[in-house]
Amino acid sequence: MIALALVGCTAARPPPAATTFRERVAALALRQVAFGSVSLLPVRFANSRISAPFEDGGRTLYCVSSRMHGRSVGEPERAKVVIREEIGTERLSVVEDDEVCSGHATQPFPELEQLGNRAN
Repeated sequence: MIALALVGCTAARPPPAATTFRERVAALALRQVAFGSVSLLPVRFANSRISAPFEDGGRTLYCVSSRMHGRSVGEPERAKVVIREEIGTERLSVVEDDEVCSGHATQPFPELEQLGNRAN
């Protein structure tokens, strides 16, 4: 009887629900210092934007930006990060080159606001 109870307790749990690619990009952006990852004060995000993927020197890049309220008095900070996707693997990393983002059209990025504002 006890053995059956223990077997029931150790059954494998179903894997967590898969997150979308855009949620993974938002999560990586939120782990950056520019997006308040080390802030002692709670921050709130508004007007978040992401560019469509574009090629630059053999890299696939996404530009992410948001207005971050809470760390400074008055005007919100403008947080920006460039995310690189390794083609074929969907591995994401941060690129230290925000000049590549100039001139690229962006679209609303509500996933960043949902993830970032949920923690507050």
